[in-house]
Amino acid sequence: MATSQIEQQVMLHLSSAEVRYTKGRRLLVQALQRSDGPRSARDLHKDLEEAVPLSSIYRTLTTMTDLGILVPHHGTGGSIRYELAEWLMGHHHHLTCRSCGTIDDIELAKHTESTIDALVSAAAEEKGFIAANHSFEIDGVCASCAGAGSSAGSGG
Repeated sequence: MATSQIEQQVMLHLSSAEVRYTKGRRLLVQALQRSDGPRSARDLHKDLEEAVPLSSIYRTLTTMTDLGILVPHHGTGGSIRYELAEWLMGHHHHLTCRSCGTIDDIELAKHTESTIDALVSAAAEEKGFIAANHSFEIDGVCASCAGAGSSAGSGG
């Protein structure tokens, strides 16, 4: 199997931190590349068909988060889901279900992203703040939960 550009970047990043790119780390990176949004440790364990022990997945998630390769997202009920950092996957935003905790990635059109960037910069400038980045999350109820009659609330 060919090594992807993302895997090569992760390998270099780990090497510069003197951390080995083990089979378990490689499998985890590959699983996150295939996912359509952040994944929990248990989700990754299932995605990898339990080829990597759950305890190893937790250790790998911690190590790779500490090194800036992964970003944790805190969801409902204290759950944590992880995804590859923006420097690897590109800038994007999230839809988060308040009922089941699913987090889906969304990419906005360039003109929409430019408008958001301008609004963020203007709001920051009003406070004398220089914005380096922004994240945009939309909380609500996913199609599956809405279809099941979930009443997760629509406040905001």
